[in-house]
Amino acid sequence: MGRKILFVTTDQQRYDSLGCTGGRVARTPVIDQLARDGVLYHRAHPPNVVCMPSRATMLTGQNVRHHGVWMNGVPLPADAPSVAQVLHDAGYATALVGKAHFEPFLDPFLRFEENRLGLDGRHGPHRGFDHLTLATHGGMGATHYAQWLREVHPGASDGYYPVLDLTTLEVNDQAGGGSGAPQVTTNPLPRELYHTDWVADRAIAWLDSLDDAADWFCWVSFPDPHHPWDPPQAEMGRVDPDDLNLPAGFPYGPADLDRVLEGKPRHWRMWWEGSLVSNYEAPAGWVPATLTADQVREVNARVHVENELIDEAVGRILRRVEARGWGADTDVVFTTDHGEFQGDFGLLFKGPYHVDALMRLPLIWRPAPSVWSSSAESVGGAEVLAPVGLVDLAPTFCAIAGVPVPEWMDGIPLPRSETEAWQQRRTRVLTEWDSRHPAGVEVHLQTLYTDGYTCTTYEPGTVHDGSEGELYDHADDPLQKVNRWDDPDYIALRDDLLADLCDHLPPRPAHQLPVQAPV
Repeated sequence: MGRKILFVTTDQQRYDSLGCTGGRVARTPVIDQLARDGVLYHRAHPPNVVCMPSRATMLTGQNVRHHGVWMNGVPLPADAPSVAQVLHDAGYATALVGKAHFEPFLDPFLRFEENRLGLDGRHGPHRGFDHLTLATHGGMGATHYAQWLREVHPGASDGYYPVLDLTTLEVNDQAGGGSGAPQVTTNPLPRELYHTDWVADRAIAWLDSLDDAADWFCWVSFPDPHHPWDPPQAEMGRVDPDDLNLPAGFPYGPADLDRVLEGKPRHWRMWWEGSLVSNYEAPAGWVPATLTADQVREVNARVHVENELIDEAVGRILRRVEARGWGADTDVVFTTDHGEFQGDFGLLFKGPYHVDALMRLPLIWRPAPSVWSSSAESVGGAEVLAPVGLVDLAPTFCAIAGVPVPEWMDGIPLPRSETEAWQQRRTRVLTEWDSRHPAGVEVHLQTLYTDGYTCTTYEPGTVHDGSEGELYDHADDPLQKVNRWDDPDYIALRDDLLADLCDHLPPRPAHQLPVQAPV
């Protein structure tokens, strides 16, 4: 028997959401223990801060300009390479349970296989996965979870927030909860029917279908804590919004916010004032200037509850892995696809804003105990400060399985220590954003993080003329409030960082893949 791989992802989870990364509200003992037993990466960044490009990178091990999924609504080509296929071909049983999102969700004509699978009641094979049981947030769409709710528990999905206005196909901005926060509602759905436990149940069922001697790769992909924020109401007693402090990045008042926005590129203030919608991820009708402190507290309370439910679900899966006798031979990797504002800068949701709230991700690798406990290179409790990327996950899975990393992968296996990170010359990580909103708004960003600096350049679009940018010095400005782009003391450093960014960005593809849906 070889090493098994349990790959756990969430959707839109901040770096500081876990106990092991400084979180002080949500109780995450299971994930925290994985960090104590493995490697905690403090500077993991995505290739893009929305779902589809980031998830395509996790599957392919390629950067955005190579796999071609440059924004949400651009489907990953059916013939794109897949680490799941590599592992399948090496003898692994492969499964994906939960949210895939390599193809658009908004698919009324069922053009995409992910949506046809659920509607037809099939479970693969697809993209190298022998088995797929798919879910997204709530009961809309054609996922296996949505079909199950409709067939087994009719009407239960009505408790979820209605993400789309089906008459206009716009993202809903209706308010709810006790504070009138956007995309919040009271959800009477029992916990056992909520998608988090459902995903864990289906992952356990797939694992139980395997022979004891099987080698397996199981990607468990939880749809939370992505908005809308509607966990089971019966679980809301875990966190009282009134007990929460406001985030450190929340503006102290109008004067503080004005100073921060004045130094940032123009699309920051334009979105805050409601004069610009630059992506499909936030409700088009919501104006961030209306966000109140109580709304931030309520949203964050719900996020903390969702993160606790995920932690408990991961614990159930791990206990089943142990019960099957696989615990000592199972590597566990935990991460997310991108972050969320959650009140930083007076904002919610996400978009073309390359700051830590969206770019800095939780990432943990707990190697198989049987391999590392007797090794001189045991990594228990290791912490890596050097930058790494989600592009490195697929090569890491290959290394765990003992198969060569394919030449088409852009990343390299994750380091197991800070020393190894520097031996690998890990000094930078890149994040990009390209968008063309249906309203005709184009925004293009390229960002380099290195040595405690975040540097972002803007290509010309419909909002920016190519002269704007952002430069943050994390040592004296960890909240990224002071943009040093035009600071005379930083000009030489800025130009060096821009040259580094230019040297390491691959060329754009000759033919850009078309957008086929908004999400």
